[in-house]
Amino acid sequence: MAAKQPPPLMKKHSQTDLVSRLKTRKILGVGGEDDDGEVHRSKISQVLGNEIKFAVREPLGLRVWQLVSAIMFSGVAIMALAFPDQLYDAVFDEESVSSKTPIRLYGGALLSISLIMWNALYTAEKVIIRWTLLMEACYFAVQFLVTTVSLVESSRIATGAMLLLVSRALFILISIYYYYQVGRRPKKV
Repeated sequence: MAAKQPPPLMKKHSQTDLVSRLKTRKILGVGGEDDDGEVHRSKISQVLGNEIKFAVREPLGLRVWQLVSAIMFSGVAIMALAFPDQLYDAVFDEESVSSKTPIRLYGGALLSISLIMWNALYTAEKVIIRWTLLMEACYFAVQFLVTTVSLVESSRIATGAMLLLVSRALFILISIYYYYQVGRRPKKV
């Protein structure tokens, strides 16, 4: 007896049929524009989102400013921890401070802030970069106010303190500039 051969399997060609493919994509909800005007190529990209729209367009010089800030914070922190008398003398032109503890505590706080600055240098997240820049601007503003009040109370103007005030005002402006630049919405092309 001859065995009956099964009929050959018919291959469905619906995926090669253009109309069928368009109907499938319409049912899945891909290929058309969404509310943001983006065209998704697949359901996966539609669900997960397009990572390009989350990328931060960094303003020119942002990473250089972050590096300079991290180095500056680290340097002053190490100087305050290791040489508190010299740091106080450089700013206020006075011989010595009665206690080194407040200056060393200041150095410890600055060292903590510098660690945040170093970590922000390596991130691409817009929120972290903005918060770091805001923290930096607030720190410089507080330091500016405290130094100004100290100079007014002592009724003496030290060259180092005036240089510190001018530099802090400049650093506040730079930090706020980058804070707003990172926060701007990118222009749609």
